[in-house]
Order: sequence, then C-alpha cells, then structure tokens
Amino acid sequence: MTDPNTPPPPGDAGQDPTSSPAASNGAGSAPTAAAELEARHAELSDAFLRAKAEAENVRRRAEEEIVKARKYAVEAFAESMLPVKDSLEAAIAIPAATPEQLLEGVHATLRQLSAALVRNKVLEINPAPAAKFDPHQHQAISVVPAAQEPNTVVAVLQKGYLIADRVLRPALVTVSAAS
Repeated sequence: MTDPNTPPPPGDAGQDPTSSPAASNGAGSAPTAAAELEARHAELSDAFLRAKAEAENVRRRAEEEIVKARKYAVEAFAESMLPVKDSLEAAIAIPAATPEQLLEGVHATLRQLSAALVRNKVLEINPAPAAKFDPHQHQAISVVPAAQEPNTVVAVLQKGYLIADRVLRPALVTVSAAS
C-alpha cells in the first residue's frame, strides 16, 4: 500500500526511479519538490517568528502606554488646580487685607476652582427644589412632610459631584414624605 501524500514514481511501477533518464541527468522531481517544501517551510517559519515578535512588541508597547496613562492621568487635573493654589497663596501673602478684599479673592478663587472642575468633567449634582428624587445621584438624609409631591427634593444639604457620568459623591438631600 502506498502513501497517498507521496507522488507516484516516474515511469513504470516496477522500474527503479534512479535508473530513469530524468533521474540520471539530475533533474528529478522528488528532490526538487522536497527542496521547494523546505524553502517554503523556512519562509513560513521566518514569517511566523517575525509575526510573533511583532505581536510581543505591540503587547509590550501597550503595557507601557497603560502604565504611563495611569501614572500621568492626574496631570491635566493637577495643572488645572495650580492657579487655584496660587490664588490662595496670594491671599495669604497680603497681611493687611480687608474683609472685603478677602471675600472678593475667595469668590475669584471659587470661580477658578469651579472652572477647573468643569474643564476636567467634574460636574455638580445640585437638584432644584421639587425635583424628582433620584437614588442614583441623591442620598436622602431625612424625609420630611412637605406641601409638594412625595419623593421630591425639599432641600439640598450638600452638593454632589459626577465625573463623566459616574457619581463621585451623591447630593445629600431631604425628601418630601408620602401623604
């Protein structure tokens, strides 16, 4: 029984392949096919090793980028906070400031801080009175009887904050009781 993957010998089945005219002049098909297969195997092995090395380099570069992103993620936020710190230090540096000057400086510093927070996508949660209570953004501190619809905000005790649609701190609110 012959292997179906090997080509049949040239010429007569009973004839010795090395005694054929093609084999005697060095142009046999079996050695050439084996050489072609070896060359193709070497080419594919090289391509595989190069692709594997490239994938490893991409993985390594991605890991380095992740480490850098984590390490410097706060950089833009910190840069936004520096003017606020500068304003506070300038206020402290004036020993004879009047209360009006200090109040004006505090308001200016608060505006700087608010702008820096907005620039960095830190948004206030400050529900209006009579707004529907949202347990995802509000934390009810107490429930009080009120002349408004049940489960609505009566008062905001402390503002909450979001970072890109994620609650950083819920707003602390009092809620109207059901009648």
